[in-house]
Amino acid sequence: MDLTAVAKPCSFGDKGTSDVVLRLRNSEGRPEWFYSHSSVLVSKSGFFADRLSNPGSGSCIEIHCSDSTYDHHVNLLRLLYLPTNSLLDSLDSVQSALGVLPLAIAFRCENITNCCIQYLEAVPWEDKEEEQIVKEVLKLGPVAMPILARIQPMDLSATKSVFISAVRFATSIGGSCPPFGDELKTSAQEQVEFMLGGDEDTPLVTADDEVKSVVKSGLSQVCSLFENELSSFLLVPDITAETAETRILQCLSDVEWMCNILPKMDLMKDFVCSWGEMSRKILEIVEDKKLDNAMWVLKVKLIEVTGKVLEAVGYGNVILPAPCRVQLLKTWLPYIRKIKPLLDAKADEDTDFPYKMDEDLCQSIEGAIVSLVLALPSNDQADILSDWMKTEQLKYPDLSEAFEVWCYRTKSAKRRLMEGLDRVGNTTISL
Repeated sequence: MDLTAVAKPCSFGDKGTSDVVLRLRNSEGRPEWFYSHSSVLVSKSGFFADRLSNPGSGSCIEIHCSDSTYDHHVNLLRLLYLPTNSLLDSLDSVQSALGVLPLAIAFRCENITNCCIQYLEAVPWEDKEEEQIVKEVLKLGPVAMPILARIQPMDLSATKSVFISAVRFATSIGGSCPPFGDELKTSAQEQVEFMLGGDEDTPLVTADDEVKSVVKSGLSQVCSLFENELSSFLLVPDITAETAETRILQCLSDVEWMCNILPKMDLMKDFVCSWGEMSRKILEIVEDKKLDNAMWVLKVKLIEVTGKVLEAVGYGNVILPAPCRVQLLKTWLPYIRKIKPLLDAKADEDTDFPYKMDEDLCQSIEGAIVSLVLALPSNDQADILSDWMKTEQLKYPDLSEAFEVWCYRTKSAKRRLMEGLDRVGNTTISL
């Protein structure tokens, strides 16, 4: 076959000008003949160029294909007849491009391969398509790897930059972005939580000084916003106003979000300190007479956040000096002791009352308080236990376990003291 002859214009399947027949088996298993042209095959495919350069190849080439790839083989043959600048526009779906690509690589059709890669790299993918694309590309090797550019891991500096931007948005550093500020902020918070998952780069990002500085600024921002909204609430003519309550609860939700993510960055101590600093002001407001029968959801949420703080300190995850631990207990213990029976009474009056301390919350707070009390100096323990026994609300939180341990320790300490004095006395006599 003369491969040096000047190529004449031809079209796929044109029997009158065909000098090569390609034989494929169709989906029913019967052979199907495709009339082709050596000039096209040789110029567009390395595979066909090698086959047709062999003097003994003849004018018929048989191609083996499976039922699942039959249509893609036919599509590839059609693409061989298109001008290079029309190839990209001829691809109309992820499935067709993904089906043709491995064949284009196998038949060494460089232009078609490049167009399939360019198409798949650029178009949107459905979730199921993404899984299939990843699977196929990994089979095809380095030549197809550009397709996966969108899901390649970022370098550390890029990850850090995205994380910082998300934290700024999630904590409203620089102000909100109306009209979709709240929705975008919530989305940013979700993404920050996702990025703090079990990824191997997470510790490297969260340990960065700039990242920690931005997160601490975010904590200061959300706490400040919450304090300001809460402080201005009592000045509102109608304290039952839904908009004012919504703003306060949104700000508290941001504070709670910070409480949830900071332990993942070893910054829970910063939250505990911030919460301790604003606790007195918070309680002054929520215990105002105007709120005696209002804002129950706020009161429960405050206890939930405080519970997490008590757990962090009580179980030693956050280390604070004894005076700070005593102050934390003396600030919140009376409020918890007061609010629990009020919530229970409201629930008894109205079975549909939604704001209550569930059993898990009660147990976790009680356990944290007992642990916290037992880690205090004995005199501070005595003050807190004495105050507990003077109140009418002995049932919750129940500090009887802490009282029993304190009594045992006190007796043991006295016994050790007496034993020590006896040893000193005996030593003096022997001298």
